[in-house]
Amino acid sequence: MEYDDSEAARALAERTREFVDEEVIPVEREVLGDGPVSDERLAELREAAREYDVFCPQIDEEFGGMGMAFRDVLPMFEQAGRSLLGAAACRVDAPDEGNMHTLELLGTDEQQERWLRPLVAGEVSSGFSMTEPMQGGGSDPKMIRTTAEKEDDEWVIDGHKWWTTGGTEADVLIVMARTDPDAHPYEGTSLFLVPADTPGVNVVRDIPHVGGGVTGVGHAEIEYDGVRVPEENLLGTLNEGFAHAQQRLGPARLTHCMRFAGMAERALDVAKAYTSEREAFGGPIADKQAVRHDVADAETELHAVRTMVRDAADRIDRGEEARVQVAMSKTFAANTVQDIVDTALQLCGANGIGKDLPIGDFYESVRQFRIIDGADEVHRRVIARDAFSDVDESELANATRYGEPNG
Repeated sequence: MEYDDSEAARALAERTREFVDEEVIPVEREVLGDGPVSDERLAELREAAREYDVFCPQIDEEFGGMGMAFRDVLPMFEQAGRSLLGAAACRVDAPDEGNMHTLELLGTDEQQERWLRPLVAGEVSSGFSMTEPMQGGGSDPKMIRTTAEKEDDEWVIDGHKWWTTGGTEADVLIVMARTDPDAHPYEGTSLFLVPADTPGVNVVRDIPHVGGGVTGVGHAEIEYDGVRVPEENLLGTLNEGFAHAQQRLGPARLTHCMRFAGMAERALDVAKAYTSEREAFGGPIADKQAVRHDVADAETELHAVRTMVRDAADRIDRGEEARVQVAMSKTFAANTVQDIVDTALQLCGANGIGKDLPIGDFYESVRQFRIIDGADEVHRRVIARDAFSDVDESELANATRYGEPNG
């Protein structure tokens, strides 16, 4: 398929595909079903990514990236996503990718020097600490209970978070907390940079979960008990934490869509190769109409994902918030990719659930996508709210009249 990608975007995506095929997938095969990959092996892959000129393209050259526009790096995310190790190798992996974007956008010179530059280099790691147990902070951030109170020249943070991706290994945490208890949480929360070794930061556990075995990235439960950070650790503007989080999450949702689209593409490639070789009932099973229809549907839906994500990204590049388009892209992509990976596994039969192929690891990883960065139901709520926001009054009257019983 041809898309309206720039020449620079296409060249970057082609280099990334070559890098994943030649460097990443051989390492992936070493750890299939037996991860995570070692830090040493990951460091070697990142060095190779620099040689291929595909390392951290989304961050400005000033901080060690390649300085490319968001729209131009988007196709590259798909190619990196063809292996579960690809995004980490190219330094476009969550949560660091979103946190680097946030620091680049909001950080002071001192914050960028201390945290952004080493994050880009892969010398440190980070976590985004927003979701809270039971009472909120995930699907409904208005329910955040974690507080940050000003005492002299320090902020004192108290609260309980979980599902902080990368939190167990993080060197720094971006923590969302309420700073104005009397304001609506959309207008009374702030973001703080909290070094993980600060007294009072208690990593309770790495929450057991489905997927994540190859990369080793976990999701931490963390208690913040009287955690003190200097006032200069405020990230962005006071009481604008929710708005800042949306600046982070919008583009991050699209990068997730493209990474998972790469996973779906690779799963289809494996399934097509397998069914072309596997014979049953008188010939290759790829010749069976049911198989060909399944693949045709998957290819069609994957094309739709790519098109939707590019449309949302174009809108963001034009300065739009594009919340509805992002919500549509995220919901459709999450369900489509899950279905495609499931179809690919089914087409490969027993080999699909075995760990000689990557599809088993893909299957374990893909289910989380319908929950992370906003559950399906939350995004559908955004879409539906927009859909009903401009209901025509005359149509409403007609609908009411036609719905009346006959006298």
